[in-house]
Amino acid sequence: MATPQLSPGVLIREVDLTVGRADNVLDNIGAIAGPFAIGPIDEPIDITTEQDLINVFGKPISTDAQYEYWMSASSYLSYGGVLKVVRTNGDTLRNANAIRNSSGVSTAGDTTLKIKNYDDYEAYHSDDIANYIFAAKTPGSWSNNLKVCVIDDKADQIVKIGSAVTFAQVGYGITTALVNVPSAGVGTTSNFNGYLKGIITGVGTGTSTVDVKIVSLVATDGTETPITYAQRNQLRSFRPTNTVGIISATGPGIATALIGSGSNDLLDWYDQQTLNLTNTSIYWRSVAPKPGTTEYGSDRQCNSDEIHIVVIDDTGSVTGIQGNLLEKHVGLSKASDAVSAVNSPQKIWWKNYLALYSNYVYAGDNPSDDLNVNEDVVPVGFSSSFTKFTTAEGLWNEPAQGKTFSALGNVTYNLTGGVDYSASGGMQATLGDLITSYNLFSNRDELAVDYLIMGPGLQNKFDSQAKANHLISVANLRKDCVAVISPHRLDVVDVTNTDTQTDNVIEFFSPLSSSSYAVFDSGYKYTYDRFNNKFRYIPCNADVAGLMVRTSIFAYPWFSPAGQQRGILNNAIKLAYNPNKSQRDQLYPLRVNAIINQPGIGILLYGDKTALGYASAFDRINVRRLFLTVEQSLERLAQAQIFELNDEITRANFVNVVEPYLRDVQAKRGLYGFFVKCDESNNTPEVIDNNEFRADIFLKPAKSINYVTLTFVATRTGVSFEEVAGSV
Repeated sequence: MATPQLSPGVLIREVDLTVGRADNVLDNIGAIAGPFAIGPIDEPIDITTEQDLINVFGKPISTDAQYEYWMSASSYLSYGGVLKVVRTNGDTLRNANAIRNSSGVSTAGDTTLKIKNYDDYEAYHSDDIANYIFAAKTPGSWSNNLKVCVIDDKADQIVKIGSAVTFAQVGYGITTALVNVPSAGVGTTSNFNGYLKGIITGVGTGTSTVDVKIVSLVATDGTETPITYAQRNQLRSFRPTNTVGIISATGPGIATALIGSGSNDLLDWYDQQTLNLTNTSIYWRSVAPKPGTTEYGSDRQCNSDEIHIVVIDDTGSVTGIQGNLLEKHVGLSKASDAVSAVNSPQKIWWKNYLALYSNYVYAGDNPSDDLNVNEDVVPVGFSSSFTKFTTAEGLWNEPAQGKTFSALGNVTYNLTGGVDYSASGGMQATLGDLITSYNLFSNRDELAVDYLIMGPGLQNKFDSQAKANHLISVANLRKDCVAVISPHRLDVVDVTNTDTQTDNVIEFFSPLSSSSYAVFDSGYKYTYDRFNNKFRYIPCNADVAGLMVRTSIFAYPWFSPAGQQRGILNNAIKLAYNPNKSQRDQLYPLRVNAIINQPGIGILLYGDKTALGYASAFDRINVRRLFLTVEQSLERLAQAQIFELNDEITRANFVNVVEPYLRDVQAKRGLYGFFVKCDESNNTPEVIDNNEFRADIFLKPAKSINYVTLTFVATRTGVSFEEVAGSV
């Protein structure tokens, strides 16, 4: 083509012939699904350590042998892999939740509530008209009796008044004269004369006390000024020495009541507030400063938007410690647009903040709306004169500008109604729910997985076989991972006759699908459950996946994971089934890799066959994993060729990357030889015209030793070894 320059000059261009690279891509990612005590439902979560497993999904449980799932996951992690864990759904699973009834008692508002995960919450359960105020983050009985304590800016003072005042009600105005009271200004201090105007936000038994929220200062000329933060702090401790006027919101009638002269006649409201717990006493003032108005709200002429929320394990059912403060969220806002002044642009709207940062609870219904008449929300301001706010005027979850939010005060919600996989606390998942969970791993473009871990089977052998076959089908669909399968528990555990165990194992595996993307083992290992102080039998399929992880870490994927060098199982004390040589001779031709106990060596994997039902190079684990590694590496390289021109340069660039990579694999004992064909012979004009690109890669995979023959020959003394060596 002609130069794009219109006058003499030098044009510099770059052509990049280094695009694409072949990297090893085996990330040692396992995947397992099962019924766990806590955790999000049907959402794969990356777990790297046993402590992560505890934090996200809880501890192992004896009920319905749930520990088999948990300890299988833990076993895999012990080999150094990463695990994607899915908590399986269940029809009876319910989230513990709370709402306040007409008597002010906290009860479960929604007995059918099941929030699967964050996406489910956002889509279906976060509305302001949800039938719960707070709900546990995940379903299950684990959160029953967890308490959520809430406090906001409901009052400043508790005022003791005479018993003659019988008509004091929430929302009425209250005043007291101020004579020459120092008032702090900007750089100055002056004496204020007039009266202090407040609103009654609570009435004690027999109207002997009222809770008061200071609203404004009214000068002698009638000028009304909203109370400032500094003035509020000053006047919270102010003790009136004259009469107090209580003004009805429905009329101008004024009744007076003398403030007593005792030292306890005027109390700081917040200092008296405790978290409403059964097993301990905690004052709110020891948890956080008094809530008021956030800095974000103050900048927008907003009042009383601040709210504190804490989560308490009152009974000790979650952590084992009664009264344990699990988390506190202070300085949150009722305003839907509120942003942290300290950590901008983080939003501090209470519902959004809990959804993102709390480990224990979601927020649902708006406690200030008129649809929920059982929440004791009160106005903390006046519409005009002494007419209290309507519910709509003080509604929460609206923008902050010019808003005075109503107040809830000091309220505790007791979460109840959480249900496990059965109403009686069962922990057994159904075959259908497990299949749904494993289907989350079916799309290789969404989730990277190297090992599909079966974990335990189900109650009967046929369901266990169906589960195993489904995992094999997922692996066959993906074609980039291996499913690891163990026998049905009742076929080997507590069966005393080893011949019967052998027959049971053969019967279990015989109908399973033939596939080089699956590995069968014979084992259930005996190991220690430190959380329940018991020894347990658990399946070995997670260990087989773990041995492949160990092989990738300490050698290469194309080495066999079996044998004494790389095949020793972690944390295994004994086996439920330890096949002898004659029994192994029955199992191995039928695709089952024996796990055996060798004295002086330990418990190890003693076979490296895949589940392929016919003779092929792919009937060995090391060959299958070699091809998985090479295929995935070169697939990524090939992605870089899409939309390039199919010419000699593109083909040469591709070959120049592939051959050094394969030479490296060969140098690391993965191949005996290879050949790459990518030229005009397989990229014919027809192929090019069809917008295709073809490369044929021939590999001679290295083979693991499965059979060793040692022949010992006795000879006469005078015989030469050279003479008899050829006859053996």
